[in-house]
Amino acid sequence: MTATLSVRNLRVEIPTRQGVLTAIDDLSFDIAPGEVLGVVGESGAGKSITGAAIIGLLEPPGRVAGGEITLAGERIDNLPPAQIRRLRGKRIGMIFQDPLTSLDPLYRIGDQLIETILTHESISASAARDKAERLLEEVGIAAAGQRLAAYPHQFSGGMRQRVVIALALAADPALVIADEPTTALDVSVQAQIIALIKRLCRERGASVMLITHDMGVIAETADRVCVLYAGRLAELGAVRDVVKKPQHPYTAGLMAAIPSLIDDRGTRLAQIPGAMPRLEAIPEGCAFHPRCRYAFARCVAERPPLYKTVSSDAACFLHDPQRAAAPAGGIA
Repeated sequence: MTATLSVRNLRVEIPTRQGVLTAIDDLSFDIAPGEVLGVVGESGAGKSITGAAIIGLLEPPGRVAGGEITLAGERIDNLPPAQIRRLRGKRIGMIFQDPLTSLDPLYRIGDQLIETILTHESISASAARDKAERLLEEVGIAAAGQRLAAYPHQFSGGMRQRVVIALALAADPALVIADEPTTALDVSVQAQIIALIKRLCRERGASVMLITHDMGVIAETADRVCVLYAGRLAELGAVRDVVKKPQHPYTAGLMAAIPSLIDDRGTRLAQIPGAMPRLEAIPEGCAFHPRCRYAFARCVAERPPLYKTVSSDAACFLHDPQRAAAPAGGIA
């Protein structure tokens, strides 16, 4: 089966006066039809830049300097700007963090939905209005026909994000990229929005790339997880396996930082020491080694490849077959 999205050896560079910085370094992953792939990591890991590279929205002077991106078997990273613009919205839908940046405050919600539909479909204005109303109903907005006449400021944050989801699904895309879709929302609304994205995409057969810093959201939502660190792939595997048996020390640290409803009698949450390195200061060898309690001499000198483990693919020398086996239960 052809993957909805295939990213191979992606490299994103940012030229500066001090030299060329590498934001994404040799990243590869696939998203199968109907699959939810969670892309997780701390701020600065390269999650949003990866999404921007896929849809051709890298901010200059950022550029795709290597690798290939294919959508349903068709290469898209080398398309002219006019073609990639037609692709956005039609075959790839985008849900951004802040709905206020996705909606024009001067235009009614209905006008924005209808314009998007008419841009990508050859239907009449009345048919487009009917579809816009159905979309609002699908995303859970009551009295959809009346709310088409409302402006963005007349909606709550959660309702605005529902409108943005409707916009992303307006042309029935094959892939939806959701970039931190709940960051600007109250905690009580976040679960509703994530569940809505997952349900609607499953019903429509769309694949989802869910970008987040929250491993808890990934554990509840995604089918597979792609863990990024300093623009590099740290671990990739099925969510249920990675959650139970994380094979990379960074993934284990993210899992340990998830709050639990079970009271551990004052036990403090675990934290990963240090911070994500700046692009101009990514260390040699394994980028995570300055923060890793398992690091040894080889980690400082060499960059680890991806190793097949009991539960995932992990870029960690602990899984080198020539070394004593890492714990089968994962890295604690």
